[in-house]
Amino acid sequence: MTVSELNRAGRADFTNAVGFAFENSPWIAELAWEKRPFASVDDLHAAMVAVVEQAPQEKRIALIAAHPDLAGRVAREGRLTPASRSEQSSAGLDRLSKEELARLDRLNESYRARFSFPFVICARENTKDSILAELERREQNDRTTEIAAALNEIAKIAHLRLADVIEA
Repeated sequence: MTVSELNRAGRADFTNAVGFAFENSPWIAELAWEKRPFASVDDLHAAMVAVVEQAPQEKRIALIAAHPDLAGRVAREGRLTPASRSEQSSAGLDRLSKEELARLDRLNESYRARFSFPFVICARENTKDSILAELERREQNDRTTEIAAALNEIAKIAHLRLADVIEA
């Protein structure tokens, strides 16, 4: 699909085309549709990020919470979205040793206990080692800082997803 086609699309078709970009949160695309026309993928992405930024805190937390734990139960059960499966695989999270998986599970659990939402990072921009290190580092953040960090990572993920499916 092209940006021009998205600009002409009705709300439902638009949401179906780009609603996946923000994990299990098509409401972002639905609201961004109202900001058409978009000049580029970057313009569309900026509009979608603005929707998130303008959303109430509880909606932003729900967006973070919509993400699966990295290499967690959902991944092991094969229930990741196609985009998440590909992204986690690109970072090697589908090929962890038993020790690495146990460490990641412990870190995910500790992080979730501290913040009440999962750790989110743009896996496509990282390796399993950098993800583990960043998880340990970010767990030391305060909640406000971590919410901002998670939303920044989500924006990166969404931009890459949009760029994958929208032709220039």
